[in-house]
Amino acid sequence: MVNNTLNPDSNSLIIHHQNICGLINKTDKLISSMFPVPPHILCLNEHHLKDTEINQINIERFKLCTAYCRKTMKKGGVCIFAQNGLICSKIDVKKYCSDQDIEICMINLQTIYTRLHIMVVYRAPTGDFNVFLNRLDDLIKSIYKTKSNLIICGDINIDYLSENNRKKQLDSMLQTYNLTATVNFPTRIQGRSSTLIDNIFLILPKF
Repeated sequence: MVNNTLNPDSNSLIIHHQNICGLINKTDKLISSMFPVPPHILCLNEHHLKDTEINQINIERFKLCTAYCRKTMKKGGVCIFAQNGLICSKIDVKKYCSDQDIEICMINLQTIYTRLHIMVVYRAPTGDFNVFLNRLDDLIKSIYKTKSNLIICGDINIDYLSENNRKKQLDSMLQTYNLTATVNFPTRIQGRSSTLIDNIFLILPKF
């Protein structure tokens, strides 16, 4: 679970990102975990729902903006909820998605301060890393041309607490778009091991 607070000018935007590992029976627990200050945007990995099921999910004070549900396999999936009243629109990124390899959904959030794209992405441990890297590169490239600020929330199953080849490849690609990882602490602790496989990347304004 990752919370990230941005401060554009005097305002603030709170984004909550979490691998929920099945959303169907966890909405009440999710709401409780966000008390007393709920986020503006809720990004979830692995909701485990079909299209017809996720459209029936009700999270108090939030609306479902967009979701990707697996087409050929069970579980997985990503979704974004936003607080009622926020002006946001779905961006169609289905052509970049592939079950397990790269599962993405994205919104455009309009504020008085900036135009902001928010993306949530999931890559399963068994997913094809090259497919993930190439399609993410293609998608970011298409966004970068619009000169919009971008936030990527993701469970990418690449440990950012250790130096490894996949981390280096991903960082190299992201740096070409001025994207910077913002989480530098363990997001999963199991027994004596800890990893950082959930992360938030920011693309910084450069125009």
